[in-house]
Amino acid sequence: MNLELRHLRVVTAIAETGSVTKAASMLGLAQPALTAQLQRIERALGGPLFERDRRGARPTALGELVLDRARVLLPAMKGLQDEAARLAGGDALSRYRLGGVNSPILGRLVHRLTADQPTAQISTHASWSVDELARMVLSGRLDYSLCGVCGDAVPSAELGLAWWVVAVDPVWLLLPEHHALAGRTEIDLADLSEERWVAAPGDGCFADCFAAACARSGFTPRKVYETDLKGSIDLVEAGEAIALCQATFRPVPGLITRPIKGAPLRWRLLLGWHAEAQAAGFADLMVKYAAGAYADILERNPDYTAWLRRHPGFGAQPNTEFEPAV
Repeated sequence: MNLELRHLRVVTAIAETGSVTKAASMLGLAQPALTAQLQRIERALGGPLFERDRRGARPTALGELVLDRARVLLPAMKGLQDEAARLAGGDALSRYRLGGVNSPILGRLVHRLTADQPTAQISTHASWSVDELARMVLSGRLDYSLCGVCGDAVPSAELGLAWWVVAVDPVWLLLPEHHALAGRTEIDLADLSEERWVAAPGDGCFADCFAAACARSGFTPRKVYETDLKGSIDLVEAGEAIALCQATFRPVPGLITRPIKGAPLRWRLLLGWHAEAQAAGFADLMVKYAAGAYADILERNPDYTAWLRRHPGFGAQPNTEFEPAV
């Protein structure tokens, strides 16, 4: 294995937190995955980088050597990327190629980008696959990917993109306003055990997480349809299913959204880019646009905004960039 900058970030995160477990949480990874990654780095370098015991992780002599180099190389590379991007593209990109997976903020992000940079060329590409969009960013066909992942899941580390967590939202219910439970302020999954369901397609773990949430509530879903947004709305309007939707979704006339009691399902909205591409030099700008776009959709959704005030930890997520390790 060739040592790369992202491997140095892993070593630095472990040293800064003093714990593999805390570093995994900071990087948005499962602890076993980070442990396996550290072992591969240590094999590549020829020895252990940390002494690990119940008190935490402390750098070995080899670890201190690697950390000394990492603390020089990582800031230097970031500075190089930023300067190169500014020289190549001025203060902004001349074109922005955006990919989206059922993203609630894409429209508002494009609006903000257009208003701020009216001469920029902006294009969008839609896909239900997070991995497909990530590969398009990796190959240079897209500059940024706006996508969502279930719970604490992360996009494939093998794709090597940097990601910013824009927001963490609960999954809500979309149902007819005449439904027997429509008058409740929140609905327990157990009270919907006889219902049929519909959700958008995707390549993540959401179907498994939904099945697990139902199992914890004591039932197995009778039927789960998978279709696009229009098809989901049609099934709910016809009384054939209840839809699982993003909390930011604005229902059409005749339909309402309701939170699930206990918020058992979460959806993380991510913005991704290639850390070595020109677009990386303008990632901070895109993060600003994405955060502003998310704030815009909250303004038009007072019910969800009120829910967020009672549930800290959900909503916008500041300072949450991560780069999955392989």
